[in-house]
Amino acid sequence: MSTPFSHTLGTEALSETLSTDDENFLKLEKRLFHQIGKAIGDFSMIEEGDRILVGVSGGKDSWVLLHVLDELRKKAPINFELIAANLDQGYPGFRQDEIEDYLAAKRIPFIMKFTDIAAVIEEKNTNGAVPCSLCSRLRRGNLYGMAAANKCNKIALGHHKDDFIETLLLNQFFVGRIGAMAPKLKSDDGVNTVIRPLVYVGEDDIIEYARARKFPIVCCQCPLACGEAEHLDFKRRRIKNLLKELQKEIPHIKDSLLSSLTNIQPSHLLDKRHWNF
Repeated sequence: MSTPFSHTLGTEALSETLSTDDENFLKLEKRLFHQIGKAIGDFSMIEEGDRILVGVSGGKDSWVLLHVLDELRKKAPINFELIAANLDQGYPGFRQDEIEDYLAAKRIPFIMKFTDIAAVIEEKNTNGAVPCSLCSRLRRGNLYGMAAANKCNKIALGHHKDDFIETLLLNQFFVGRIGAMAPKLKSDDGVNTVIRPLVYVGEDDIIEYARARKFPIVCCQCPLACGEAEHLDFKRRRIKNLLKELQKEIPHIKDSLLSSLTNIQPSHLLDKRHWNF
């Protein structure tokens, strides 16, 4: 089903003067708005009357997501609300106040919550394994609770195109399953709907845009966080490095991999649940 976003959003660039090359910046911004607007339309992510909780970690992905959604909200032909949500995971030195100050200055409604995720991770991490998956589940559970408490029917997360592609390959290489992430998914509790409007946006563009917009990047202070390659778990790091090498010979490999997720041929796979052989 198409929505007004697929026709009217992502076509106009903002005109603020920034300390960067205006022409290049406006091209980048127009591309981001178009890609996010297209994703919203393609997967019917936002509808009239939605109240959306936007997970804001303080990292580049979530800032870009919040900023673009807020700008699209002002131009949209339908009405929807945004509430930014941040979790203090309990790691010493986390500057939640910087996130709060920025959101207040931008007059974006927000919720701040302190959690004991750090303590739980430390307790469970007895064998030195990378606890990213557990941390992700704990954060997602907290966001579900915050959404319910604030009468939000959708949760927007900042996973981008590279996340989708890397997850696809991780599942194929290490799990034996063909699957990535869902751009829009009803949660197991049947209440929340998770949306990922950055599905068409590459990480390089997000880095460039966040730098140009001078968003206040705040690390959660987890020793494994902040997107530094050496801190990623071994499997994801291998996938990132593999894609980087392949991209030198096949420049459009990421676009091809993402496109493959929209071009499934069940008869050419081996899953009897999806094809009656």
